[in-house]
Amino acid sequence: MNHPILLVLLIIAGLYVGWLWRGDLQAAHAGKPHPNAFPGARPANRQATVIAIIGALLLVALETVGEYQLGIAGEQTRMTWLFAAYSVLAAPIIEELVFRGWLVVDVDRRHRNAPWPTWAAAVGFSLLFAALHPFLWRWDEHGFALHLTVKGGFSTMMAIATSLWLYASRLAAWNPSHSLLPCFAAHAARNLAVVAIKAATGFIGTGG
Repeated sequence: MNHPILLVLLIIAGLYVGWLWRGDLQAAHAGKPHPNAFPGARPANRQATVIAIIGALLLVALETVGEYQLGIAGEQTRMTWLFAAYSVLAAPIIEELVFRGWLVVDVDRRHRNAPWPTWAAAVGFSLLFAALHPFLWRWDEHGFALHLTVKGGFSTMMAIATSLWLYASRLAAWNPSHSLLPCFAAHAARNLAVVAIKAATGFIGTGG
């Protein structure tokens, strides 16, 4: 995933999709929503966005403290600056559209909160979200291999918790429009915080 050309293409694709989503958001804001609009392309109140960001940053803080308490802070993976740019600019758009956008059981609009099947699906999709991140597995020139470590297990649990929080940011009563905007903002803030921590601890640079 550190191939420069692939990362540049993903950044361009993510920003383009984000631009299209913003067009649907503007149409909805003007009271003329597109019939085939991207999921969650609806305005969000400032409170929903602030709550989502604060929760995501608190989870990053909890993860950082947990790594030091478990003695695994030095086992972080290295990150290139290009991958850092992808993780802040494009990954939040792509991942949120897929998981908190399309992979959401239809919300029952008769209730302020999502019904229990929606939350059950959110748990299942959060497990998938975490499994797709290479914390407990590796793919290299030798192929696929499990990589079962304390660091991998802890990072996987935090990925599940983060995903559940992002689902809450979309579906909870404090985001009555069920907009994806708080999810984009929270995910980007979370990844930016991770980049800052890696930069401060020497785990980010020009090499992989």
